[in-house]
Amino acid sequence: MSRTSADSRGARPAWRDALAAVAAGFAVMAAVSAAGLACAGAARLPGAAFPHVVAAVVVLAAGGSVDVAGGEGLLRAEGGLALLPLSVSLAGALTAGLLFLRPLRHRAVAGGRELLARAGPLVLLWLAALAGTALLARQDFAVSPGDPALEDASELLGPAPTVGFRADLPATLLFGLLWIAGLLLVALLVSRRAPLPARLVRFHAAVRPAASATVVLLLAYVALGLGAGLLAAATRGQPDRAFAVILLALPNLAWLALTLGYGGAWDGRADGPFGLPVPQVLDRVVRDADRSAVDVADLARQDGRMWWLVAVTALALLGTGLLAALRSPAHVRPRQHALHLAAALGAAALAVSLLASVDAHFGLALMGIGDAGGLGTTVELLPVLWRNVGLAVLWGAVAGFLGALLARPVHRRAAARGRSAARGR
Repeated sequence: MSRTSADSRGARPAWRDALAAVAAGFAVMAAVSAAGLACAGAARLPGAAFPHVVAAVVVLAAGGSVDVAGGEGLLRAEGGLALLPLSVSLAGALTAGLLFLRPLRHRAVAGGRELLARAGPLVLLWLAALAGTALLARQDFAVSPGDPALEDASELLGPAPTVGFRADLPATLLFGLLWIAGLLLVALLVSRRAPLPARLVRFHAAVRPAASATVVLLLAYVALGLGAGLLAAATRGQPDRAFAVILLALPNLAWLALTLGYGGAWDGRADGPFGLPVPQVLDRVVRDADRSAVDVADLARQDGRMWWLVAVTALALLGTGLLAALRSPAHVRPRQHALHLAAALGAAALAVSLLASVDAHFGLALMGIGDAGGLGTTVELLPVLWRNVGLAVLWGAVAGFLGALLARPVHRRAAARGRSAARGR
């Protein structure tokens, strides 16, 4: 049998598995975004715009870029949008990541070429699907100025403006490549069953226990946020709005709560008739024009229950340290656990801070000057990176050290059982 024919037969399952992962990932993202947008009322948009809006949300969720612009005559609509609907992103990432790892789960070691042969088709098919979705992500809407004087002026200055969105295809493919490559790398790092190249196996104890425990922490916060969202939908009215937030932006809020709980801060601003899809206490704080940064103390001044974020985060981080230690070999020392978890939580805090940030603005400009019609809005929620990442590293070191101490009795009992079993044989 020739080497070429064997390679070609080995390549077919890789392409088949990649196609299944990409198709399932995009199908899940489309379903979640469609459900969230329907709850938000987007199904009532004119001009059969709903599928195009769904495509735009999927593009954003997969790391792509969507531009907002429009206008006719001297009255123009101007806007910008930079955000990730992380509920959609997380659904697609979990689906594609699990299907990528599934064929590899029974292996302890795999060559670098084999992993690249598995990842390459998935990346290429992912980018092809993303490009097709980006071509669908375009739509224009007519905009009413809202002000009778401006409506009269628009009749003299030109037709009413339109605002629309377009996926930026080159930027979408570039950032989409980084998104899918990062996803596959993280999947290999956090999975305890996925194989590694032989030269990297020695790093298993240093990287995977802390990385997998950190991912469990992030998913646990999403689960807590889901419970809080369902409770709000059942008890506070407006269930459609609550489900829209759950289906589009739940991790955005859950991971924001995590960073605030360990002492992080965010620069927030909300001007105009639109705002952030956040709890009312946070919306009130970010609308304070004199505020430069928002932390848990600012929220607690509005609602004392916000101090519970600190207690929940402290327990969650201690549990993360214990989980990482239990998943590590017994010979790893407490100071090594502290270093490993500090690095993992610091990297997670950096990623969460960048992914959960929001920067959006929209307005109508008359002859390119100022805001017209009262529709102008600015919504920002940007991380204080040095604080979020620095405190995550500090908390990670403390939680890793304490978790290692708490795990010692478990490791001792496991070692004793192993010695007893060996003597029995």
